[in-house]
Amino acid sequence: MSTANLEATTPGSAAGVHPVDEVPPVGRMLAGAVQHLVVMAATPIASVLLISRSLHLDDSSARALLSAVLLCCGVGTILQSSGRFGLGAGLPFVMLPGGAAVVLFIQIAQESNPATASGAVIITAVAGVALVPVARRFVTRLPAVVMACMIVVIGVNLVKVAGGLIAGSGGSTPMWAVGLAGVTIGATVVLHRVLPVGWRRLSVLLGMAVGGAVAAAIGRFHLQSGSALVQTPELFPFGTPHFDLLAAVPLLVFGLGSMAEATGQTVLNAEVVGKQIDTGVTVGRTIRGDAVSSLLSGVLGGPTMVTSGENIGLIRLTDVRSRYVTALTGVLLAVAAFFAPIGRIVNSLPGPVVGGTAAIAFAMIIVAGLGMFDRVDLSSDRVLITATAALTAGLLPILTPGLYQAFPADLRLLLGSGVTMTALTGVVVYLVFSWRSGTRSSRAPSPA
Repeated sequence: MSTANLEATTPGSAAGVHPVDEVPPVGRMLAGAVQHLVVMAATPIASVLLISRSLHLDDSSARALLSAVLLCCGVGTILQSSGRFGLGAGLPFVMLPGGAAVVLFIQIAQESNPATASGAVIITAVAGVALVPVARRFVTRLPAVVMACMIVVIGVNLVKVAGGLIAGSGGSTPMWAVGLAGVTIGATVVLHRVLPVGWRRLSVLLGMAVGGAVAAAIGRFHLQSGSALVQTPELFPFGTPHFDLLAAVPLLVFGLGSMAEATGQTVLNAEVVGKQIDTGVTVGRTIRGDAVSSLLSGVLGGPTMVTSGENIGLIRLTDVRSRYVTALTGVLLAVAAFFAPIGRIVNSLPGPVVGGTAAIAFAMIIVAGLGMFDRVDLSSDRVLITATAALTAGLLPILTPGLYQAFPADLRLLLGSGVTMTALTGVVVYLVFSWRSGTRSSRAPSPA
């Protein structure tokens, strides 16, 4: 695609102003912002519910956490969309809690305590800022097969957590819970089939609404009482953060992977909106925006935040490419963060509804990871053995939770992280095979 095409403006835009930098009329801008808000709302809501139910937070703490996560999503979206002060890409992005980061936050909190999990988020955020110069050069060198394995393991881990919400803490799962989860999943599938293309991204959120309605009909939905209109996040809700570098290793490894993901998201977003960018500089700004948003999230007790591509499909569909539209989405998110009725409704949803919604949403991550294997050469011994070893190391601690129970606590935290073990094992095996291949080729006789 030529530079001229990249920089072409759309009909109706001001002369010389790229559509990304155009300020639409108020009505169109508000309509576009609300669409982005509705499309991405399910992710922060589901993430907060996963954390609060897994850590058994009380209602007040859960509402404060939802307020914190929505606020961080809003602030991060504004930073990425505005691109001011070198914090953010200056592209129409939205910010969400990272799926794997949520699981790792829960794992660290359960293995150690929530204060250590908050400390790990802050450590990872600071490392993200410090490593920008290195990340711009090296994050894209992670072998594609290792990245594919990481995505699959992330998805499996997330589905397992979602299954725990369906099953509950009792010894056996009641039939109504399984049925309610099934209704939620079934409604999501049917809605995705019958809704117009532009509305299919709402199927997850609407499926959750159907599950909530059925739960109310069978007497399993009880709206929390309360008349307050305002809720606020809490500063250090789990106490003073505990900075344990070894406990933070899983999140640090995820942070490196998210830098590679941010690289791809930035390039994709620029291509979709037709904006020519200096890739290295813009990716660095994206990573800094992610890190600053995550730092705020860690201070407020939330998980690591990442730039999301969920809104890119909506941009393609509507052709509204203005970054001011997503910036307004960030403002709406920040306002919603302080609206107490949202927290009461969300925290009233039964576990099976939340678990069913999360299960189908996170299973999509597994499918995406499997799809990535189409782009690698599994006929190569190096790629095949790398994938086999990485998936073995990553899935074992997920499918056999007590595997490393006899190990020291710090080592157990490292070995028990499926994502971390997938990344480390995959990289090591890939390098070993690359070294052997290089050795053979260096010793091979030169052609005549």
